Amino acid sequence: MATSQAGHRKERFEAARRPMVLGIVVNFGLALVKFLAGFFGHSYALIADAIESCSDVVTSTGVLLGLRYAAKPADEDHPHGHGKAEPLAATFVSVVLLIIAGSVAVESVHMIHTPHRTPAAYTLIVLIGVLVVKETLFRLTMKVGRDVDSTAVKSEAFHQRSDAITSVAAFIGISVALIGGPGYETADDWAALLASGVIAYNAATLFRNALRELLDKAPPAELADQVSKLATSVAGVLGTHKCFVRKVGLDYLVDLDILVEGEITVRAGHDLAHDVQDKIRAEMPTISRVLVHVEPIDEYGRKPIFEPQP
Repeated sequence: MATSQAGHRKERFEAARRPMVLGIVVNFGLALVKFLAGFFGHSYALIADAIESCSDVVTSTGVLLGLRYAAKPADEDHPHGHGKAEPLAATFVSVVLLIIAGSVAVESVHMIHTPHRTPAAYTLIVLIGVLVVKETLFRLTMKVGRDVDSTAVKSEAFHQRSDAITSVAAFIGISVALIGGPGYETADDWAALLASGVIAYNAATLFRNALRELLDKAPPAELADQVSKLATSVAGVLGTHKCFVRKVGLDYLVDLDILVEGEITVRAGHDLAHDVQDKIRAEMPTISRVLVHVEPIDEYGRKPIFEPQP
């Protein structure tokens, strides 16, 4: 069973790793293209977009390293595994996004008060291509994040989406500047300022989700329901009392009370606990550990009780 769990964890890590590597390569190329187009096309919104893409390279690398560490099996120093590295990587992404949002906002305000030329029309073509690429990358990364249930990968997906948002804002700003003509040059900079606000909002949302996982916020109640139903499907288990589930990286840990006949032997109760553990881990591979406490049903008036986590 341990080998099966390790293999499943490795498969999920490999699935999560692929969009990270792809994102690093794609974002490096996009950052170069956007910076050159923005510099020669006189568009600070596009340069801000390039800076955001550079941050994608950094954060994707950080998430990849965090996932690699989180996928390591438990050892003597980390008996519950290394999964907390995964939400820590997500926290890293959100903090970097907040810093970027602040820097873009400051520079946007500066550019608004600094006379400059109208952006070149060809920058719009660059932005259309960037938008298509980033939205595709967002959808791919988000799908993988949901499939492997990774907070860090989902955070990275939203980072890709924030880049797409800055591209949309830049497109609108440059279009207004080009259509409006003289006097509308700062529309490009106002667009960058607006984009910084969107990035900051996404960063705050990501930080909140990562912090919840670091503080062991309970996952959706449906998960505890499924665990309890599997436990009561084992012959000899008359009900469940408490079922607590917490997420640690790519895995879940379960603390479960099962109710049995009070007259059974310690050995029988021990065997039942192992049967429940094996059943749950076989049916739910994302659960790496199940701690089972055996209680006599007489304590509860012989009425099966199911008390999922709050």
